[in-house]
Amino acid sequence: MMAHKAIEKGKVALVTGSASGIGLAAAHRFGAAGMKVLVTDLPGDALDQAVEGLKAAGIEATGLAVDVTSRDQIALAKEKANEMGHISIVMSNAGREGGGAITAGEEVWRQTLETNLWGAIHISQLFLPDLIAGQDPAAIIFTGSKQGITLPPGDTAYNVSKAALKALSESVSHDLVKNTGGRVTAHLLIPGFTFTGFTRAHGVTEKPAGAWTANQVADFLMDGMDQGDFYILCPDNDVDRATDEKRMRWSIGDIIENRPALSRWHPDYADAFAKYMKSDG
Repeated sequence: MMAHKAIEKGKVALVTGSASGIGLAAAHRFGAAGMKVLVTDLPGDALDQAVEGLKAAGIEATGLAVDVTSRDQIALAKEKANEMGHISIVMSNAGREGGGAITAGEEVWRQTLETNLWGAIHISQLFLPDLIAGQDPAAIIFTGSKQGITLPPGDTAYNVSKAALKALSESVSHDLVKNTGGRVTAHLLIPGFTFTGFTRAHGVTEKPAGAWTANQVADFLMDGMDQGDFYILCPDNDVDRATDEKRMRWSIGDIIENRPALSRWHPDYADAFAKYMKSDG
C-alpha cells in the first residue's frame, strides 16, 4: 500500500502536543518516513526528552515550546517550520481535559475551548492558506475524540470542545476538496481508549488491558491516511468498530426518532438501548 503523498522524505511535519502520547508517536512515524519533524508542546523536560528521543532514532527533529492557545506562538511555529523546509503535514493534536459538568468554572471552560478548539482554529487559519496556494500534496490532521460524537455525561467542556472540533474538521475537509480537488486532505483522528498522559493523570500507572498504546493509534492513523480516510475511527482492546458504529447510530437516532437528548444514558431508555446493542440491527 502506498503512503499518503504528503508523507514525503525531506518534507516537514509539524505536530502540536507532541512531547508525549499520540503526538509523539505520530512524530516518530513521520520521522521514520524520512520527514523532518517540528515537535511543539508546552515548555519543559518532556519536550526536550521527546526531541532527544527522536534524534536518537535517527530523525531530524527540532523542538519548540508552543502554547496553542496563543495565535502568536503558532505563527512563530509556522516560521520555524518554514525555515526547516517545505511543510506538507500539519497535525493539530494538542489537547487537554476539561473537568466537571456544565457548572465547571469559567476558567475550566475557557482553557478547554481555547486549547482543543481555538488551537485548531489558529492552526487552520495560519497554515491552510499556504497549503492551498501551493502545488504539492499536503495534509492537515485533527485529533478528535469519540466523546465529541457520543457526548457521554461527565466532562461537558471536553465533549463540547471535541464536538466543535469535529464540525471544524469536517468543514475544513469540504473546503479543501473544493479548493484543491483533494491535493490537500484533512483527516479526523478519533482515538479509542488510549494509554496516554491523560490516563496517567488519573493515577493509572500501567496500561489497562482494554487500552491501546499511543503507538497503535499512530499506526492506525498512518493506515487511515494511506487509504484516504477522513474519519479515522480507532478501536481499542475493549471496543471494536462494530460496537462504536452501533453506539453512534443510536446517538443520531435521538434526532431522527425524537428521543430525549443523550437517550443512551436516559433511565427511560436503558432497556431499549441494551436490547438494541444485543440486536443485529
